[in-house]
Amino acid sequence: MLAYQCTLRSGAHQATLTDSSARIFKRTLATYLKRLTLTDFRSYPTLRFTPAARVCVFAGPNGAGKTNLLEAASLLVPGRGLRGAKVSELARRGREETSRWAVAAQLSGPGGLFEIGTGAVEGAPERRVFMLDGAKPRSQSEIAERLAAVWLTPQMDRLFTDSASGRRKFLDRLVIALEPHHAREIAAFEAAAAQRNRLLAENPDPLWLDGLEDSCARHAVAATAARAALLAGLNATLASGAAAPFPLVRLGLNCAIAEKLRAAPAVEVEDALRAAYKSARAQDTAQRGASLGPQKADLLITDAATARPAALSSTGQQKSMLIGIVLGHAALIAATCGAAPLLLLDEPLVHLDAAHRAALFAALTTLNLAAWVTGTDIEPFAGLQAACYRVHEGVIAPL
Repeated sequence: MLAYQCTLRSGAHQATLTDSSARIFKRTLATYLKRLTLTDFRSYPTLRFTPAARVCVFAGPNGAGKTNLLEAASLLVPGRGLRGAKVSELARRGREETSRWAVAAQLSGPGGLFEIGTGAVEGAPERRVFMLDGAKPRSQSEIAERLAAVWLTPQMDRLFTDSASGRRKFLDRLVIALEPHHAREIAAFEAAAAQRNRLLAENPDPLWLDGLEDSCARHAVAATAARAALLAGLNATLASGAAAPFPLVRLGLNCAIAEKLRAAPAVEVEDALRAAYKSARAQDTAQRGASLGPQKADLLITDAATARPAALSSTGQQKSMLIGIVLGHAALIAATCGAAPLLLLDEPLVHLDAAHRAALFAALTTLNLAAWVTGTDIEPFAGLQAACYRVHEGVIAPL
């Protein structure tokens, strides 16, 4: 069933991306979502949806289930999805409340058709499992190697004025999309640091602390190196014009470990961190937390043209910068992996002026990637060539 094609033009505000971005995506193969099936997920008791085009727009009032649809797609890759929700929060609530839910999809990628499924585990409310082509993968990295997804949500509009913790989470999501093992490094550091904090309060054997501090140092350096590598690649991609005409930003990492890695090999930095943890035991006992580590880092975002911190820009400028970062990240994934990611944009037109709205439409139309986009009304999407749908009470109907 074909959906109505939104092909009206936006007059004088038409815009296109640079040749650099077009070349990147032209050299890659997109991964298309051919079918999405939901069972007891959020507001959907059951759903079987077959997109009619690589770019889909979902319109409907607040609470209709548009974001739930994008969240389901985001859960096809490792991680906690675009809302960062717990596994137990994803099951449908209502008269027939359940703790189990499932999301499954058929996709078409560079290697042909494949299927990914994920869902809650019976008796383990906070655990979810993956299936790849009907079999359990050896690790979630196998899933990440087949599919990447990047997204933009209204909550991310606060990135520039949010806490350092919020910016770290944003940065780590960008890293994980290209390096799935990064999630394990962060988790391993946090587990070792938490255990060290508990032991410091108990006056333990110093040898125990030596072992934990060795683990903290190794995982801290690995996580920081991955963050720095991602930022270097993303800055180079953005500087090439991959996200123009959206504002060019410069991304940096305010991190003591990153500073050390710029001046010395990783092995030397690990040794220095072990010594620093040992000398800081009294201080860390008093403050009940490690004074060093990747948990102290902050993502720096500045306007490349003016060197002004993005936090000082207007709301509209910040939204344009954020979209540029997301498109640049998608271009980096495409150039690195040879396959474009699935792009999920929840309410992307909020705060955008007509020129940047047209630029976004040009990107979605020109670039070889699959994108799902939401909005409360369909009219603002005039000018975007897409399959358009109305979402209402768990039903998706073509317009």
